[in-house]
Amino acid sequence: MLRERVIEAPADGLADTLAARLSRKTMPPGALGKLGALAIALGVAQRREVPAGGPAEALVFAADHGLVAAGISAWPQDVTALMVERLVLGDAAAPVLARASDARVTVVDVGVAGAYRVPLPDLVDARQRAGTRNAAEEDALTPAEVQGALEAGADAADAALARGALVLAPGEMGIGNTGTAALLAHAVGGLDLATLAGPGAGLDAAGVARKRAVLERVVARRPGRLDAEAALVAFGGLEIAAMAGAMIAGGSGRAAVLVDGFIATTAALLALAARPELRPSLIFAHRSAEPGHRLMLNHLGAEPLLDLGLRLGEGTGGLLALPLLKAAAAVMAEMATFESAGIAGP
Repeated sequence: MLRERVIEAPADGLADTLAARLSRKTMPPGALGKLGALAIALGVAQRREVPAGGPAEALVFAADHGLVAAGISAWPQDVTALMVERLVLGDAAAPVLARASDARVTVVDVGVAGAYRVPLPDLVDARQRAGTRNAAEEDALTPAEVQGALEAGADAADAALARGALVLAPGEMGIGNTGTAALLAHAVGGLDLATLAGPGAGLDAAGVARKRAVLERVVARRPGRLDAEAALVAFGGLEIAAMAGAMIAGGSGRAAVLVDGFIATTAALLALAARPELRPSLIFAHRSAEPGHRLMLNHLGAEPLLDLGLRLGEGTGGLLALPLLKAAAAVMAEMATFESAGIAGP
């Protein structure tokens, strides 16, 4: 998966150097708790002895899913295009939260099926096709389409890095993508499909049961464990592939990559299955209310920063975690040491 992208390992001893730097700050050992651990993780992710909490950029990838035709979503597919409009025009949740944290938002269409009602000159057009095929009946994507989406995500990350971003927050918009994500996490991670198939964007108990039945039929068409790219061919989706590509490119570019909720964690699971050396670059932002998210986080051994009951996507969890990254970086850069304060220590 994007093998030409080299992800350098953190320098030997970098984590120890960061921990030693933190230990000299004017506070008792471990006094900042998880914030101190975040400061070290941020420095490792960026391969820097003095980590930075920004500039930050959210990369929101949008695409549709043919599997919606099988009845797995509480919302009609045309909502994807409508929400892309709001994301680009600046009044959806992600841009609102981005402004609160002084972050930039870039929206990339990698496979939206619907048409837009208004001109969107700031939308990045990287559309591979108008939504995936219905995975209940046939493979959702071709290998070339998967590769195109991976490269589109990497290109978006490259552009953000060229603008100076040191923190990336990949996100997504795509009606039906919790179903696709469940299929991918099951096929690549071997995780329990029934747990992964949750309410998504508002299914009731009957809707969840129907969704699980559909996903079981899809798995029966392509059973067994699959590698990341084969799973994307079988099940989709384009925005999940793009997020995985952005994560790999972000790691290659020495950015810290904030992983959002259920869908973004699926992208991280795929990226890590193909490129395990990416792991030090990832910081998991939050634990979603979607039941399968806890299962995936446990599978990846990830402890998220926040647990706010979110279930929105769009990279919003990553954006909400940005102030913590900025605080952790400020401690490392600005807080006095025992030496500078003339304190001998305990």
